[in-house]
Formats: sequence, structure tokens, C-alpha cells
Amino acid sequence: MGVKHRKVLLWVIVGIAVAVTVAGLLLWTHHWNPGTMTIQGAVIRSDTDTRKQLPISDALVTASDGEMSATAESDANGYFRVTLPHVVWPGRTVNLIFEHVEYKTLEMQLHAHLRPAGKELYVAALTPIFQQADLAPGGHQSVVNNIRVRYTVNSQTEDNIGTAVRTFQVVNEGNVLCNGRAPCSPNGVWKASTGALPLDAGPGNEFRNVRASCIAGPCPFTKIDLNGNANGERNITVSALDWSGTATFLVEAEVFHTAISSNVRESYPVIFGPALNFTLPPTQEGVSIEADVDGAPMVFPLGPELYLSWATCTAATNDADKRATTAYRCELKPGYRF
Repeated sequence: MGVKHRKVLLWVIVGIAVAVTVAGLLLWTHHWNPGTMTIQGAVIRSDTDTRKQLPISDALVTASDGEMSATAESDANGYFRVTLPHVVWPGRTVNLIFEHVEYKTLEMQLHAHLRPAGKELYVAALTPIFQQADLAPGGHQSVVNNIRVRYTVNSQTEDNIGTAVRTFQVVNEGNVLCNGRAPCSPNGVWKASTGALPLDAGPGNEFRNVRASCIAGPCPFTKIDLNGNANGERNITVSALDWSGTATFLVEAEVFHTAISSNVRESYPVIFGPALNFTLPPTQEGVSIEADVDGAPMVFPLGPELYLSWATCTAATNDADKRATTAYRCELKPGYRF
């Protein structure tokens, strides 16, 4: 190989090296920007049956790289998000520790690399300290069955309680020139008279489908004005203009009463392993659980603290759901079984 060819080969090698270096720098800049490290994921119950891998709330999550540490707690859905407040360079090891009083402590190790850890999702499966087979002191397990969820739903009802029917007259003398003294006929020639009928539907009531008509007298020479009365008004006024002889008018309107009614509903929870699950609509109130405990029927008001003597309950509302449905989960305490 001649000197000229060796120089060409050398420049080709240098060019390739420069290209690789530039590409690496671009990839580095594009995929990794030094800054705080955020780790997110979910804490669940360890079980071979995926239906029994329940979310764990209030688990303490600690992240540490040996220099600094940060903590966070999992929410009702088991979600956690913890941020280390300093730069974690690629190659560093981050230790994650998951702690909960009812579960065995779990440790995980993460290795920082070019792709931000915040884009990866970490699932921590914790093993319960007390398995469902564990017996209460004395070896007895109480049986909870025949479970029902009761709640109240409030709704607005509108009842048609009747129809208002009234008549009124407008007294006038026909064929009398107006001479510019109001009121006059629409064309301004004849003297006219006006009359009005006010109506009150009463407290808590409203008028709908308001209608009026001339029923006696020179009706072709009258004009009715509903004054913009709209549905849903308690007070309405109907007026009329008459530019001939005395006329009689009929007014009718349906009367509706609006009230809030409460309906008691029942639903049945779904049970997987040691936990029962159910959802309730956003308008629910007064949630209680009815169940037979060792054969004795009992009622357990859930209350704002979600307290049950035989289970630990959590509730989570999906903010993205326009209906704001609330999901409840109640996991048995040691000494109880379904």
C-alpha cells in the first residue's frame, strides 16, 4: 500500500471517529440532561395471583445514592414519586427501600444511566408479615360473609302538581281615535287599553308551558304579550293590548314542584383474596357495610375515617373521571376471613 493510500485510510478512520464522537454527544445531550433524579412506581402486595396483588398505601419509600436521600409515601393507589435533589451521574447506584408496618421491608437497587430514571416505572411487591392463614390469638378466625354495601343517592325531582287557569278582561271602547294619546293601536289610529294578569306559583314551585289566548270579544283587534316569560319562573305576568271593544283572555300554565329526594341503594363488592372492592357514584352519602360476622348480622357505618373493626379500608377518586367515581378497597385484618 502506497503512502497516498495510507493517508487516505488514516483520514477515513479519523472521520469515522469524529462522527461517532459527535453522534455520541448528540445522543447524550438529547437523552440525558444533568439534574435532579425522579423515581416513580407502584407498591403492591406480593401474590402469585395477579388479582390479589393489591395496591399498598402509606408505604414509606426512601431513595439514597450514598450522599443524599429523599422519602415519599405511596397513595391510595400504591403510586409513589420520590426525587433526589441533586445530580445523579450515570454509573451511580441508587438504593430504594420500601417500608410498611404490615409488610416485610424490601430493598431495590437502581443504576443511573443515560435514560432518565423518571421514565421507567418501578413496581415493588411487598410480602405481608401476617399471611391470611395466620390465626388470631387463641387460634380462632371470625368469618365475614353475606356482605352488602348500602348508600344513599340524592337526586332532584320535578313533579307536575297542577295547572294554573285564569282569565282577565281588557275594557275598551272601539272606533275612538287615539289622537296621539297612548296607548294606541299598532297603527297608531285607534285608542287602546291594556290589562295584565300576574301569577305566583308559590314557594318551591315554578311555571312551565305558559300560554295565553283571547277567548271572547273582538279578538282580531287584540295583541297578547307574554313579557318574555320563560320556563322555570315562580312569578309571571301576561298582558294584552285591545284597540276595539272589551275582550276576555285565558291564561294557562303548568305548575312544577322541585325537590330533593333520597334513594337507598345496595351493591355487592367483589372479593379477591383478603380484600373486597367496590365503587360508588359521586352523589353517594352515608356509606355503610352490612355483613354477617360469625353468623350475626351487623351494620358497619364506614364514615369519613373509613373505619371497620375487621378490615382496613382505603378510597381513591379518579380525578380524570368526569363522574368522579370513588373506588373503595377493604383488606381483612388478622383474625378474619371471608
